Amino acid sequence: TDIADAGGRTAPHPRSSSAATESPMHELPATQTLLSTALAAAERSGLPGRVTAIDLVIGEMGTMVDDSVQFYFDVLSRGTRAEGAVLRVRRAPGEATCFDCAARYPVRPPLAPACPVCGGTCVRVTGGQQFLIDSVEVE
Repeated sequence: TDIADAGGRTAPHPRSSSAATESPMHELPATQTLLSTALAAAERSGLPGRVTAIDLVIGEMGTMVDDSVQFYFDVLSRGTRAEGAVLRVRRAPGEATCFDCAARYPVRPPLAPACPVCGGTCVRVTGGQQFLIDSVEVE
């Protein structure tokens, strides 16, 4: 069984047989957590209105796809006080650190195999992997 958003876009339900043969949709559980966290923040605010906007920070080196997060949010938020909320995404830049020369430098996918400063191949991504809520707006 597929799931659909209000615009008619569909995706396989994560427990369907077609989803089992495809790569995991990590945006679904992340978006479930996003929605739960935003609703909890709205509840803690004491304001009775609906959630109108959620500001997200998604790292450029992460694997989250903005459109997939939006799709799942639209489906999951139906009937909640977050239904219709706007997701505003800010992309956080990637950064890597070279273990050979300690240089820190900006990176984007796909990651280059060597440090641009010394050519060393022992590098680690040290920034741009986050997926977090920066703020939640409630009426």
